[in-house]
Amino acid sequence: MLQSAADRSVTLSKIITVVGARPQFIKAAAFSRALSRDHAASAQISELLVHTGQHFDANMSDVFFEELGIPQPAVSLGIGGGSHGQASGRMLEGLERVMQEAEPDMVLVYGDTNSTLAGALAAAKLHIPVVHVEAGLRSYNRRMPEEINRVVTDHVSTLLLCPSKPAADILGLEGITDGVSVVGDFMYDIFSMVSTSVEPRRSSAPYALLTLHRAETTDDLQTLKAYIEGAGRSGVNVLFPVHPRTRQALARYAITLPNNIEAVDPLGYADLVAALKGCEFVMTDSGGLQKEAYFAGRRCLTFRSETEWVELVEADANRLCPPEPDLIADHARWALAGGCGQRSIYGDGNAAQKAVQILADWLQAH
Repeated sequence: MLQSAADRSVTLSKIITVVGARPQFIKAAAFSRALSRDHAASAQISELLVHTGQHFDANMSDVFFEELGIPQPAVSLGIGGGSHGQASGRMLEGLERVMQEAEPDMVLVYGDTNSTLAGALAAAKLHIPVVHVEAGLRSYNRRMPEEINRVVTDHVSTLLLCPSKPAADILGLEGITDGVSVVGDFMYDIFSMVSTSVEPRRSSAPYALLTLHRAETTDDLQTLKAYIEGAGRSGVNVLFPVHPRTRQALARYAITLPNNIEAVDPLGYADLVAALKGCEFVMTDSGGLQKEAYFAGRRCLTFRSETEWVELVEADANRLCPPEPDLIADHARWALAGGCGQRSIYGDGNAAQKAVQILADWLQAH
């Protein structure tokens, strides 16, 4: 733990970073990279990476650590699968044990997954300050598990790092003003770095990029069928990296993909960036890929009835698509008609560096 001011020059403050899912690996890479480059901060802060195991498939986890140069987790809990309650409860138990043993000065969590919620709750109950990266997002749909996770996490956090001003404004409406900073988007940091060295994916014909993975999509036959049919009527070939959960659902429901959809294994990050740069537009139910489409200058069809990234809809870069094939086909024509224009909503590509400085200043003061 933090010692007296006289001892701080020789004592590292310890931060536990909790990750469990693909977007969190990308954000963690941005933070770890920024911390290592800030010599003053790295002399003050020691980071302990804990992987809950929420994404336990090698294609969804290991490849990102390798590609993005993230240090291998110091602790891997290996908790994957099960219901939301089962997974969250087991993560909470495991993370509490890790925190009691490590005695960190701060716990850093990302986004809105069950790993996020478990990390935030475990820390809060142990009176450890919580930092929430990607704070202030709201879809206003409490039926989404992610909405519950992000609301609860924001309300137990000490430092709230927002990707955009609208996110900070939302926190203000909920009475959260202390500890709030707009830093930009960590994922933009990594996208900006990787995209400079990645060529667009080559294809013999124009294509769209499709991903589907949310339980709300995959666990309902009619919803999944409607989205697959809508993608089939998009007017272009479709590259479809298939999440393990989605692959199981397609087999369970005996859904045959339309001829224009090519199913492939999940992509590593560099391959994903190449696909984004080469595609005409994106179709997804993911939160992170909505932003990545914007970073790449591609319009996005979000296969949901609401989004936490409301600023992308307001910027006419994103259109919401409930499971209605006719509407999807219509929106696909809009998506093919152009790109996103100026892309400056999520900062300048230095979000993680700003976050490192905020954390270092807070730890020094406390």
